[in-house]
Amino acid sequence: FGLLREIVARRYFGVEGAGINAFTIAFQVPNLVRALVADAALSSAFVPVFSELLEKGERARAWRVASSLIWILLLGLTAVTALFILAAPWVMALFGYGGGETGDLAVTLSRILFPIVVLLGVFGIVVGVLNSYEHFTVPALTPVFWNLVIIAGLVIGVPRADSTEGELYVYAGSIVAGTLIQLLLPLPWLTGLDGRIRLAIDWRDPAVKRVFVLMLPVTLGLGLINVNALIGTFFAARYIDRTIAPSAVDAAFRIYMVPQGMFSVAVATVLFPALARLAARRDDEAFRNTVGLGLRQIAFLLVPASVAFAVLAEPIVRLLYQRGEFGAHETEVVAGALAAFSLGLTFNGAMLMLNRAFFGLQAPWIPTWVALGNLILNTALFALFYRVGTWGIPFAISLANVAGTAALLILLRRRLGEVEDRRTARSTVLIATAAIPLALISYGVWRVLDDVLGRSFGGQFVSLAAALAVGGAAYAFSCRLLGVRELNALLSLRARPAPPA
Repeated sequence: FGLLREIVARRYFGVEGAGINAFTIAFQVPNLVRALVADAALSSAFVPVFSELLEKGERARAWRVASSLIWILLLGLTAVTALFILAAPWVMALFGYGGGETGDLAVTLSRILFPIVVLLGVFGIVVGVLNSYEHFTVPALTPVFWNLVIIAGLVIGVPRADSTEGELYVYAGSIVAGTLIQLLLPLPWLTGLDGRIRLAIDWRDPAVKRVFVLMLPVTLGLGLINVNALIGTFFAARYIDRTIAPSAVDAAFRIYMVPQGMFSVAVATVLFPALARLAARRDDEAFRNTVGLGLRQIAFLLVPASVAFAVLAEPIVRLLYQRGEFGAHETEVVAGALAAFSLGLTFNGAMLMLNRAFFGLQAPWIPTWVALGNLILNTALFALFYRVGTWGIPFAISLANVAGTAALLILLRRRLGEVEDRRTARSTVLIATAAIPLALISYGVWRVLDDVLGRSFGGQFVSLAAALAVGGAAYAFSCRLLGVRELNALLSLRARPAPPA
């Protein structure tokens, strides 16, 4: 649904033009603040503490801690949001939007979007509670409704706007409305648990303090990743082409995030509470096995996605985006960025899993220092590769992902010993080998069908779908021949008996 939202947005706005690139900057700044003080940062710090209290049987205290955090966040993040709304003109000026109509537009859009920080702060605690009780379905589905609200806002509101600025205001307002609905949807499921949120601010509780102590490095670690993306946007806007480069990288990133959200985020989210419990029990062997399992499953799912993005980047972008305001030139630029992103896809998923491992161990400073090193490395790579054009920004990010994964693996081994290294390395080599036929066959099938069927929407859909289907079958067959165990785990789901009624 996020991809569908992006398709609709690109239909109306494309990626080239001052307005949509101002929107991209205006959205990324509150998104950075959100990463620093809300949402994922909060959940990553909150879940280990809340899970540990549940594991010890201190359920009443666990719920009091959750309640205290929600009210503290409401007060604190409202103040942060107000501060950034006042400072918006100076913040936007850093990216070259310091005056004129485009600068005023960027400032107004950022002010409309900043309230999502407050909403996502509360949402982070709600999701953390539900995940600690191993309720994943509802939190996972809330982004579906977030996207549907935005899509409805675009389809209904944009055609009725009388200017480009008005269309972008509709887009921003739809994001805020969708974020509010995303927060409200999971609240009823809290009532079915063995506690409830109440009006309480027990800031003296050591567990509340521990969440904020843990949150500091988690915030820095996750925030540095988003600062990294913002620095990339800065290079794209300042030194490449502010009328296309920022939005082109963002459009490619949205496609890149589809397998990340479907696979690596899903695997890491489901395994994170288990890792927190195993760490609380000090069961190092089971902890290592769980991390190794997560890394192998992520490799099994993301390596073929990475290969498909690399060889089919242009037809994928053309099918998804090229209509309305999005033309052939935009397709070429975005496809180059997507191919560059594909190099680091699997490594980014591995970093997510390894970060969760350190968060579960309540050792968040380790990934924080790695993220800081990655930020320095990535900034140097941005300065080196921006000269090649827009695709240099995602290529630099991919190289930094490789380095970050290696650093996290080395540091986790120092803490826990071997993390099923040989088994994971063997599986990864076999998976990469099995992906070679996927690359050759999928590209060959697409090339033949594209020549025969042409570039109508139906023709493009059939040629790309057939290429991905045949390539995927070749990958699965190769995995079977090579004895990739992760395929057996997937196939076992088909034979699993249905649960009793």
